[in-house]
Amino acid sequence: MAMTGRCLCGAISYRIEGEPAMALACHCKNCQRQAGTALSTIIGVPAAMVAVEGTPRMFLDKGDSGGDVERHFCSTCGSPLYSRVAAAADMIFIKAGTLDDTSGFAPQMHVWTQSAQDWFDPGDVPAFATLPGAPGP
Repeated sequence: MAMTGRCLCGAISYRIEGEPAMALACHCKNCQRQAGTALSTIIGVPAAMVAVEGTPRMFLDKGDSGGDVERHFCSTCGSPLYSRVAAAADMIFIKAGTLDDTSGFAPQMHVWTQSAQDWFDPGDVPAFATLPGAPGP
């Protein structure tokens, strides 16, 4: 199964060959700021399955866990595209909203809910104050 996606202006596109390893929603403050909204919807994909066309820019950030987070985006339209984290160097975390077809996306979990918006309700989806397995605050 292949999935495709792109930035708003189309200068950068990607193709994913295979199934994502995970689908989640991140509520950390940096994802909120980077996405300009209450949370970031993400699919985690082994890096070897992703081919990117175009050259995104990268901003080096520090995650709530203290680890490095590379935030890749289009320098023309500003669309956030994907992140890479040092703790999972073999994975790419693609912003689900950039997928051409989002009909199959459903978060399996919510992470970093300790900084979620007050109105947030996870419903029946598991929610974690931090990242499962990460040190707490």
